[in-house]
Order: sequence, then structure tokens, then C-alpha cells
Amino acid sequence: MAPILALEAISKRFGAVVVAEGIGFELSEGEALGIIGPNGAGKTTLFSIAAGTIAPDAGRVLFAGEDVTRFPAERRCRKGLVRSFQIPQPFSGMTVFENVVVAAAFAANEPEAAVYDRCAELLERCGLLNKANRQAGGLTLLDRKRLELARALATKPRVLLLDEVAGGLTEHECATLVALIKNVQASGVSIVWIEHVVHALLATVDRLLVLHEGKLIAQGEPHAVIRSPQVAEIYMGIAADV
Repeated sequence: MAPILALEAISKRFGAVVVAEGIGFELSEGEALGIIGPNGAGKTTLFSIAAGTIAPDAGRVLFAGEDVTRFPAERRCRKGLVRSFQIPQPFSGMTVFENVVVAAAFAANEPEAAVYDRCAELLERCGLLNKANRQAGGLTLLDRKRLELARALATKPRVLLLDEVAGGLTEHECATLVALIKNVQASGVSIVWIEHVVHALLATVDRLLVLHEGKLIAQGEPHAVIRSPQVAEIYMGIAADV
């Protein structure tokens, strides 16, 4: 079976700075893939290339077997390739419910009233139904992250790109979010998740990739990758035994 998402030989530079050099990976249907790496490793740039907000200098992005490299982000979104953002930015003057309705109506290209029931179900699933009529700008960080996820899910993603959604949360809040993401994957959504909170990834993903200085340096079973000397030295700053 062809992968649901594939990045082939992706390269990107900004001036003299190389942020991606021949990076490639595949995501299987229903798989959860984690990506880690130090700041500046090229993780967010790779995400932006996959989502369509940055164009690669070389390489291709394939979604469900179709070359979408030249498709704008909104077209990819409507096809089911959807991303969240590290810093949630809801429409702060709108209610929680209205935020989700806007996302659902955009993706489905339907009147708002046609998506009301599904949006209410999504808010319940994300633990926000009792806050549906609150202004989004007054939410806690955890609830803003839940809303970011609900808005992404409202577009009916086949692949969901999560950008550091656990950052800034307490241990309890992080566990709550991890449980929600596991539920999303169990529903059939494939996931690629960039994260610095490594234990959240280890509790969730099927496979782990490590980026360093724009290159893919390791991939495989998450716990085995984390224990590798190369990753310990490059990512965690622990000298490898030789």
C-alpha cells in the first residue's frame, strides 16, 4: 500500500543557511510519526513544506499518491493534509463554537448551519463543549491547544501535522492532551508530531525521526532511537561512548 504522505529528497536553504538537505520519509495510513531535534534542526521548516506554506528548493511532497508540491496550503487542507501551530491563535473575539464552525465550513465549503452538529460533537470529544459559548481569547493554554486541535479536526484531516502541542503544559495537562491525540489516531487519522516534550512522543508515536542541522540522522522504534549514542550526543548533549 502506498504511503498516505511522502516527502522525497526535500531540500531548502535561506541564503547560506541550509535548513533541509535531501530529507525524505514516508507515513503509512493510520501511523503516528514523531520528529525531534535541537532548535534549528529544520523541523518546523519541514512541516511548513509539507503543509504548503513554504516551497522547497528541491524535492516533492506526495499526498495519497498525488504530487501536491505546488499546491497552496488551503488546497492541501481541503484534501485532508492539515497542520496545527505551535502557538495557538484562535479568533479571540469569537466563541469557541464559532472558531470550530469557521474551520469546518471552510474545509467542507458548506453553509455554517450544515456543520453545527459535527462541530458540537468535536467540542465534546475535545473536552470543550461546556465552554462552547466562551470567548476563545479567554481560554487557558490547555484549552487553547484543545481548540487548536478541534479546529484542525473540523477540516476532516486524513493526515494531521502537530507542531509542539505539548509545550508549556503541566504533566497532568500533557497527559490529557496525549490521551486526546491517541483518540484521534485511533479514529484513523495519520499523525506527524514535532515535539520537544519527548515523553509525550514516546507515549504516543509508532516511529521516531531525528533531525540535526537539516539532515535526517536517525529513525526507527522510538525507545531504540532515544537510546542510541548518536542521538544522545547530538540531541541531548550527552557524549557518546566510543
